[in-house]
Amino acid sequence: MLDHFRQFGWLRFPMDPRVRSWAEQARDAAADAISDPAHAQWLECEGTWFIGVDALPNDAEGRLPSGAPLEGPAVDFISKHLGVLPPLHRAQLSVIYPGYPRPRRGESDAAFGYRRNRDAAHVDGIKMFGGARRRRVEEPHAWVLGLPLNVTSPDAAPLVVWEGSHEIMREAFASVFKGVPAQEWHLVDVTDAYTAARREVFETCKRVTVHAAPGEAYLMHRLCLHGVAPWSDAATVPEGEGRMIAYFRPEMSQWQAHWLADL
Repeated sequence: MLDHFRQFGWLRFPMDPRVRSWAEQARDAAADAISDPAHAQWLECEGTWFIGVDALPNDAEGRLPSGAPLEGPAVDFISKHLGVLPPLHRAQLSVIYPGYPRPRRGESDAAFGYRRNRDAAHVDGIKMFGGARRRRVEEPHAWVLGLPLNVTSPDAAPLVVWEGSHEIMREAFASVFKGVPAQEWHLVDVTDAYTAARREVFETCKRVTVHAAPGEAYLMHRLCLHGVAPWSDAATVPEGEGRMIAYFRPEMSQWQAHWLADL
């Protein structure tokens, strides 16, 4: 599994009863979060995407109210190969509904075309700044862990991953940061290198869709280019629900020393 993660930049983990129990509890909490008026600002793309940052009420061990800590094969893999599990933030709740993608508020035609035709492919933590919409590293994550919360068909806006893209991204960011003091990396404009690296990824890396059921999980390298595929007209989800996935993306401490490492 470690070799696969190093080569392709992602892994899917098999069904585990502890993870399934967690997902069942998270699904109930997700329903509350989606209906909470305080979270209305997270409904984007004309009602087809609930972004849900920090929407689930888990504690630093991933424990939901009256539940157990987050456990299972993915957590074991992280602890063994990627370092001690850090305190977890409240999980992001990503919910996609039929009709996605539609334009996001304030999104240009070009940006919407990228969302529709390129799955809004991105590396997490690379944020826009300034009126010119340039980019820099503002949220250096350690890894990205996805936990499906409901049963859906594989074509219900699945995760998209470009296999091996983390290596191309690593080289691009390393070239930009070369010669820059580590304490100034967060100030560096990475836009041009990032855009060129994405273009290379599209031309050379295999695009794969990732589907999983509650109780399964998938893990992505922090530098992996990924996105969300459009909703298929034939896609199915439980009545009244969208495709629900909880994500953990803890930020790295002392990230300049580790963010560009292979693990």
